[in-house]
Amino acid sequence: MKAKNVLIWGGSGQIGRHLIRKLTKNQYRVTVVTRNIHQKGLLIKSQGNQGWINVVEANIFDEKKIRSLFQEADICINLIGILYEKKGSSFKNIHTLFPSILAKLCKEYNLEHFIHLSALGVEKAIDSNYAKSKLEGEKEILKNFPLSTILRPSLVYSSSDNFSTSMMTLLNRLPVFPLYYSGKTLFMPIHAKDLVDIIFNVVSKNTKSQIIECVGPETMTFKEILEKLLKLIGKRRLLLPVPMFVGKTIAKVFQLMPKPLLTEDQLRLLKYDNVASGKYKTNTDIGLPAKS
Repeated sequence: MKAKNVLIWGGSGQIGRHLIRKLTKNQYRVTVVTRNIHQKGLLIKSQGNQGWINVVEANIFDEKKIRSLFQEADICINLIGILYEKKGSSFKNIHTLFPSILAKLCKEYNLEHFIHLSALGVEKAIDSNYAKSKLEGEKEILKNFPLSTILRPSLVYSSSDNFSTSMMTLLNRLPVFPLYYSGKTLFMPIHAKDLVDIIFNVVSKNTKSQIIECVGPETMTFKEILEKLLKLIGKRRLLLPVPMFVGKTIAKVFQLMPKPLLTEDQLRLLKYDNVASGKYKTNTDIGLPAKS
């Protein structure tokens, strides 16, 4: 039986690396697209046995180049997302226009499935540009290629995720840590490996649920997450609720950095709980409850 070819966008990140290992161990051939093959090619190729991984360098908006990749693909997976905007990478381009292009190409080349990684809570956060761009991207995907599955994870963590490592760095350096919205925002964190198991289940069983919310087994406040991270690094810090005008000032300063620790848009996102809505199936509903 011929091995299926999975075309992956965003394969060099924490989720992508776990996913490549899972797919290649289960006899799927993987084509991974990267913007810089010299920086990331070796890392990607080291995730599986030789011959199972093909790394291609391409600009994601070079439609002529990316079109050729769909000719051999059976399944397309999009993991690309950004947390803040920078020159050449706007929320609209990355979260709305690019997924729309992929969905149209999936339809044109008659792919079996398109799996797209979105985010939990994007329907509620109506004043966040990040959330609005994600939601518009979902709508474009389902309009252009209904044979798609959209995964909406809560906070995704692993040993190398940006959130945990950034927070631990800050908690290590700052004697006082500001709590936005009194640290009461709720999350259901999910480990990258559990999220990959969900993606693999969708791929291998050709699951056709259009939206699946991906959540961990615990509901935690932002403050409880910080307290858990402090315990892990063996530190004690004062977690201090701050007025919103102070939070906005801090965000304005942070977003001037090359890699912002916090932006005003992310601050707006923190107003909204990041938990299962009850409107869609979750990973537990499809038989894949996440582990603590």
